[in-house]
Amino acid sequence: QVQLVESGGGLVQAGGSLRLSCAASGRTFSTFAMGWFRQAPGKEREFVAALSRSGDSITYQDSVKGRSTISRDNAKNTVYLQMNSLKPDDTAVYYCAARESLFIKRDWYYTDHSDYGYWGRGTQVTVSS
Repeated sequence: QVQLVESGGGLVQAGGSLRLSCAASGRTFSTFAMGWFRQAPGKEREFVAALSRSGDSITYQDSVKGRSTISRDNAKNTVYLQMNSLKPDDTAVYYCAARESLFIKRDWYYTDHSDYGYWGRGTQVTVSS
């Protein structure tokens, strides 16, 4: 089992920045591929960004590409999502997700929510216009 706790959400004006954090505990963090997803009211959960267990392979949803940076610190068991130039459309609950990748040879990322077995409870991000 692994426990994930997100933090760093809040209310910000359009054009502002936020840094989300996701602290993991319970298992060897470096064996997990990690991802960020978000869910806006009335919408399905959607992929935002993901990175491999080493952090060497990274991908973003097109709408956040160039404005966001995902990173991880395996020594601190934490994954981050830095979001800049925020827009009202970025308003959502942001979830951190983990996928056990210890026995998977390829160091890769995952973009489908069904690929992940562990989820945090989310942190609210609200962007005002």
